[in-house]
Amino acid sequence: MTNPSGIPAQAHGVIALTASACTSCMICVRECPAWCIELESHDEEVTEPGARRPRTVSVLDTFTIDFGLCMYCGICVDVCPFDALEWHSEFDYAAGSPGGLIQGINELESWQSKP
Repeated sequence: MTNPSGIPAQAHGVIALTASACTSCMICVRECPAWCIELESHDEEVTEPGARRPRTVSVLDTFTIDFGLCMYCGICVDVCPFDALEWHSEFDYAAGSPGGLIQGINELESWQSKP
Protein backbone atom coordinates (compact mmCIF):
# COMPACT_ATOMS: atom_id res chain seq x y z
CA MET A 1 0.00 0.00 0.00
CA THR A 2 1.43 3.37 -0.99
CA ASN A 3 0.33 6.90 -0.34
CA PRO A 4 -0.25 9.39 -3.20
CA SER A 5 3.43 10.41 -3.24
CA GLY A 6 4.49 6.81 -3.94
CA ILE A 7 6.11 6.32 -0.53
CA PRO A 8 4.93 3.18 1.29
CA ALA A 9 2.71 3.93 4.30
CA GLN A 10 4.97 1.94 6.64
CA ALA A 11 8.14 3.80 5.56
CA HIS A 12 10.01 5.81 8.17
CA GLY A 13 11.20 9.30 7.40
CA VAL A 14 13.86 11.15 9.33
CA ILE A 15 14.33 11.09 13.10
CA ALA A 16 13.63 14.49 14.64
CA LEU A 17 14.86 15.74 18.01
CA THR A 18 13.22 17.98 20.59
CA ALA A 19 16.35 19.04 22.47
CA SER A 20 14.42 20.66 25.31
CA ALA A 21 12.84 17.27 26.11
CA CYS A 22 16.16 15.40 26.10
CA THR A 23 17.55 14.69 29.58
CA SER A 24 20.82 13.16 28.29
CA CYS A 25 19.89 9.81 29.84
CA MET A 26 21.86 7.97 27.09
CA ILE A 27 19.23 5.25 26.66
CA CYS A 28 18.98 5.90 22.91
CA VAL A 29 22.77 5.76 22.55
CA ARG A 30 23.04 2.46 24.46
CA GLU A 31 20.15 0.77 22.65
CA CYS A 32 21.05 1.78 19.08
CA PRO A 33 22.23 -1.38 17.26
CA ALA A 34 24.02 0.68 14.59
CA TRP A 35 25.85 2.91 17.09
CA CYS A 36 24.96 5.93 14.98
CA ILE A 37 23.95 8.27 17.83
CA GLU A 38 26.44 10.40 19.74
CA LEU A 39 25.50 12.49 22.74
CA GLU A 40 27.56 14.75 24.99
CA SER A 41 26.34 16.56 28.07
CA HIS A 42 27.53 18.25 31.21
CA ASP A 43 26.11 18.44 34.74
CA GLU A 44 24.80 21.64 36.29
CA GLU A 45 23.39 22.32 39.72
CA VAL A 46 19.93 23.84 39.68
CA THR A 47 18.20 25.29 42.73
CA GLU A 48 14.46 25.47 42.35
CA PRO A 49 12.42 28.00 44.34
CA GLY A 50 11.56 26.58 47.75
CA ALA A 51 14.05 23.72 47.49
CA ARG A 52 16.41 23.06 50.40
CA ARG A 53 19.35 22.15 48.24
CA PRO A 54 20.29 22.20 44.58
CA ARG A 55 19.89 19.18 42.36
CA THR A 56 22.18 18.08 39.56
CA VAL A 57 20.78 17.93 36.03
CA SER A 58 22.44 16.86 32.80
CA VAL A 59 22.44 19.52 30.10
CA LEU A 60 22.64 18.45 26.46
CA ASP A 61 25.70 19.82 24.65
CA THR A 62 25.79 17.84 21.40
CA PHE A 63 23.53 15.25 19.84
CA THR A 64 24.26 13.77 16.42
CA ILE A 65 22.80 11.00 14.31
CA ASP A 66 24.78 9.56 11.41
CA PHE A 67 22.05 8.68 8.92
CA GLY A 68 24.67 6.93 6.81
CA LEU A 69 24.90 4.30 9.56
CA CYS A 70 21.28 4.42 10.78
CA MET A 71 19.18 1.32 10.06
CA TYR A 72 15.90 3.25 10.61
CA CYS A 73 14.78 0.55 13.04
CA GLY A 74 13.17 3.07 15.40
CA ILE A 75 14.55 1.59 18.60
CA CYS A 76 15.84 5.02 19.70
CA VAL A 77 12.37 6.52 19.19
CA ASP A 78 10.70 3.67 21.05
CA VAL A 79 13.02 3.64 24.08
CA CYS A 80 13.13 7.41 24.72
CA PRO A 81 11.14 7.88 27.95
CA PHE A 82 10.78 11.63 27.36
CA ASP A 83 9.63 11.60 23.71
CA ALA A 84 12.63 13.67 22.66
CA LEU A 85 12.99 11.60 19.48
CA GLU A 86 10.22 11.03 16.97
CA TRP A 87 9.70 10.10 13.36
CA HIS A 88 9.10 12.92 10.91
CA SER A 89 7.63 12.37 7.47
CA GLU A 90 10.52 14.01 5.59
CA PHE A 91 12.19 11.78 3.01
CA ASP A 92 14.23 14.31 1.03
CA TYR A 93 17.44 14.76 3.01
CA ALA A 94 20.07 13.42 0.65
CA ALA A 95 23.67 14.60 0.95
CA GLY A 96 26.54 14.98 -1.48
CA SER A 97 28.97 13.16 0.79
CA PRO A 98 28.81 10.66 3.66
CA GLY A 99 29.70 13.44 6.10
CA GLY A 100 26.57 15.32 5.05
CA LEU A 101 24.45 12.55 6.53
CA ILE A 102 25.74 13.34 10.04
CA GLN A 103 23.17 15.70 11.51
CA GLY A 104 23.47 17.61 14.76
CA ILE A 105 21.05 19.30 17.14
CA ASN A 106 20.18 22.18 14.82
CA GLU A 107 19.42 19.96 11.84
CA LEU A 108 17.52 17.40 13.92
CA GLU A 109 15.41 20.11 15.56
CA SER A 110 14.70 21.77 12.21
CA TRP A 111 12.64 18.74 11.15
CA GLN A 112 10.14 19.62 13.91
CA SER A 113 9.26 22.92 12.21
CA LYS A 114 8.58 21.34 8.81
CA PRO A 115 5.05 20.19 7.97
